[in-house]
Amino acid sequence: MKALLASTVLAAGLIGLSSTASAAECGNVTIASMNWQSAEVAANLDKIILEEGYGCTAEIVSGDTVPTLTSMAEKGEPDVAPEAWVSLQPELVKRGLEGGKVVAASKILSDGAIQGWWIPKYIAEAHPDIKTIPDLFKHPELFPAPEDKSKGAVFNGPQGWGGTVVTSQLFKAYGGDKAGFTLVDTGSAAGLDGSIAKAYEGKQPWVGYYWAPTSLLGKYEMVKLGYGSEYDAAEWKRCTSVADCPDPKPNAWPADDVQTLVSKTFADRAGPAMDYLNKRAWTNDTVNKLIAWMTDNQATGEDGAKHFLKENEALWKEWVSPEVAEKIKASL
Repeated sequence: MKALLASTVLAAGLIGLSSTASAAECGNVTIASMNWQSAEVAANLDKIILEEGYGCTAEIVSGDTVPTLTSMAEKGEPDVAPEAWVSLQPELVKRGLEGGKVVAASKILSDGAIQGWWIPKYIAEAHPDIKTIPDLFKHPELFPAPEDKSKGAVFNGPQGWGGTVVTSQLFKAYGGDKAGFTLVDTGSAAGLDGSIAKAYEGKQPWVGYYWAPTSLLGKYEMVKLGYGSEYDAAEWKRCTSVADCPDPKPNAWPADDVQTLVSKTFADRAGPAMDYLNKRAWTNDTVNKLIAWMTDNQATGEDGAKHFLKENEALWKEWVSPEVAEKIKASL
């Protein structure tokens, strides 16, 4: 009996030492929270899991794409950028990776960030023949423009957005004018959102530029149109993404590479916590629904992260060990 008690005490002590060692390895970690909902909730999710599951001391710091990626590439700070839009700053990321300041972890958006032209699901179901932009341009009568009902309308984003430039170039490339369509400048992000909400609430036709993950696509079911063309990277660089290029060709919109980046110093000492960051990933559909809930409930990133952990246990348990999962569950 004494031997059993002694072995039990020893085992408990070893477990305690192991836990302490793991926490010491992880130590302090800074996590960049970008100024949009999906990145904010991802940062808070990582904070909770790293603290409660792995014993880290995590701090969220404000960030944005260019300054965060620049700081990571040059200084190795902050430690984690959960939602880094690598496609927007490929040279910065390359510099950080090749310079030994940064390592790549999971692609947090497993299906990539998605931009393109969308139609409401009820329109797609009513007109199953409209699957691509060329299909769309056969039916201007189905999408009457607000100012001129004799023309079809494609709603665009505000001036200054890269997506607005690409939409304008694709409109030219596919012959939107000749097909009887016009581009509608919505003037602002609010104007673009409002045009979708108004159409959807009234079950009216709508087609235009949008992207995911967003709370609006979590609220309104939309279907992205195809292009009838394969993605041509050289053409994209030459003309599709260049506002004053006069002769764009049909092209496809690639998915944006959105990845978790980690400082090399943290990756080297993170231990099992790095395993989590290498596995943690979710789809646009999951994030759309989560941030739609956040919008409807005026929830913070922390609220959203806790809601996700409570409602999606089967998903996040795949990212961590059973022992870590129990710690996280106990903290909620």
